[in-house]
Amino acid sequence: MSFKIPISDMHLDVLKEIGNIGAAHAATSMSQLLNRKIDMYVPKVELVSFEGMFDLAGGAEKIVAGIFLRIEGDLSGSMFFVLPLESANHFIRKLISDDTFDFNSSSLSDMGVSAMQELGNILSGSYLSALSDFTGLKIYPTVPSLSVDMVGAIVSFGLIEVSQYSDEVIVIDTKIREDGEEGSSSIDGHFFLLPDPSSYISIFRSLGVL
Repeated sequence: MSFKIPISDMHLDVLKEIGNIGAAHAATSMSQLLNRKIDMYVPKVELVSFEGMFDLAGGAEKIVAGIFLRIEGDLSGSMFFVLPLESANHFIRKLISDDTFDFNSSSLSDMGVSAMQELGNILSGSYLSALSDFTGLKIYPTVPSLSVDMVGAIVSFGLIEVSQYSDEVIVIDTKIREDGEEGSSSIDGHFFLLPDPSSYISIFRSLGVL
């Protein structure tokens, strides 16, 4: 069974604008947590194939820190946030004040795992809150779960449902810039948004672009 996603450049531009509003909210929350200036923005939102999604994250076998959550309410679907391990290590070390924390370690501290889940909660929650404000739809994210694994392994179970209808996913590129005493640094993360088929119609109808 196939499902043709009715997404145009205009739809993606709307999602990009919503993403930038969500990123601004997330940056404020992260700045308060880290006690330093954080800027975030969404340079691009695109519709890509599953293979293209893996390529953007560094390949299906690239080891990353991934946050997964389900979306419930007036919309349903899955959302992933994927961050390179070195970037995830950097933020978590700052959050828990432990320079030895390393996602490559075979035993991770509960505090570090909880901090990464909270980071995922802030990022995804800010985006979904902005989407909810724009559409007027009630959107409830589940508690985020953390995985440190190959990109392909992390997102594979999220593709099972959507792959019955489509072979494409919405990718929300996210750039995070941090200013500190040691200078500025910038990292790239990716949101993979996989609404269930009927939710595409709900989103764009609510935005008045369908």
